[in-house]
Amino acid sequence: METQVVRRQVTLLQRRELAHGSFVLRLERGDLDFEPGQYVIVGPAGSIDRREYSVYSAPDDPYLELLIKDVPEGLVSRALRSAEPGSPLELEGPFGYFTIPEEHRRSRRLLFVATGTGIAPFHCFARAYPDLEYLLLHGVRYAAERHEHASYPAGRYLACVTQERRGDYHGRVTRYLEQLAVESDTLCYLCGNCDMIFEAFDILQHRGVDPENLHAEVYY
Repeated sequence: METQVVRRQVTLLQRRELAHGSFVLRLERGDLDFEPGQYVIVGPAGSIDRREYSVYSAPDDPYLELLIKDVPEGLVSRALRSAEPGSPLELEGPFGYFTIPEEHRRSRRLLFVATGTGIAPFHCFARAYPDLEYLLLHGVRYAAERHEHASYPAGRYLACVTQERRGDYHGRVTRYLEQLAVESDTLCYLCGNCDMIFEAFDILQHRGVDPENLHAEVYY
């Protein structure tokens, strides 16, 4: 039986500015339920232009947050940036299977690899499952793009910075991944640009990670 997709109108509560053109939108949540790792489709009310965004906030939060990169040529991101608190937005979802099965949350080694705003679902995982055993690798150009990195427990987050010698590692996240000891049974989640995902897949498969343990969400 197919699940009916419901489009609902929500109110923009707040916009929180981050570095280098990224921002977090806090939306009225209502009765929306989701599983960490899922995404929603959002756009201005009455517009045909919409985009998919992974949920950034936790399931127990009374609001819904989305991490958004302001793309100069992007119709939706520009419209969302210009929206004022109190503005109506339209939302569909949740959708997606980029989730962690309950039986794996305590029993498996977890590796998260993200670029840019692809960190959104991992922020949700970390908030939703505070006892999760994971390492999060975050590839960014500048240290200022380590979106709210201080919110992660010590030793769980590692920033790979390419354009300056700040952060935890100077270089691409895939270069760091090549040097990282990864057990073959590690459950790996990759989220970000497609080039990173393809390269990371190759690296992890050559390290002996079973393809069934590789999960990806592509941010174009």
